[in-house]
Amino acid sequence: MRKTLLAASAVFMAITAPAFAQAVVVDPGMTSSTTVELPGEVRTYVLQREVPSVAYEGAIVVGQPLPDTVQLHLVDGHPDYAYTVVNERRVIVNPQNRTVIQVLE
Repeated sequence: MRKTLLAASAVFMAITAPAFAQAVVVDPGMTSSTTVELPGEVRTYVLQREVPSVAYEGAIVVGQPLPDTVQLHLVDGHPDYAYTVVNERRVIVNPQNRTVIQVLE
């Protein structure tokens, strides 16, 4: 009986592990996601640009919009992506609805 329970638990973990891998990772005041696949050139573009950091006291959460007071910068050649720097961290955003897509580390 115990071996059956252990085997069933192992199968359950193997099946549900991909769902857990999609969870958003939370760190102090900001959230980042490891599941969003950005085009490599978007990530490179954002990491190479020098823009001033915006001080913001609210939480930056993947899936939530940034306030209108935070200036966004469009990614050349990729109209579906914009970026900004908030509290010294680069944030990739959907420019149509200002929703945070990813916080780069």
